Amino acid sequence: MLAAGVFLLLVHDLFGEHGLLALRRSQKEATRLEQEIAALNEENQRLAGEIEALKSDPATIERIARDEMGLAKPGEFVFTLPPKPQSPE
Repeated sequence: MLAAGVFLLLVHDLFGEHGLLALRRSQKEATRLEQEIAALNEENQRLAGEIEALKSDPATIERIARDEMGLAKPGEFVFTLPPKPQSPE
């Protein structure tokens, strides 16, 4: 009877809701979330840099106006070429 009780406690400690296996799963999930947070923080810093450049860097503003909006300075001409046709594979 005592052995059965000890066995049940051991099984509960391993496989229970707060057992060893649940603890390992939680640790893996925490590690994954920490990595995801670090990646998101890096992306936030990159985007903050882009925002700052868009607010204050004339070269960045000009590049976007030319590349993405097709704008030109007075006296300049913009020639848009069609994309290269893709060769059949």
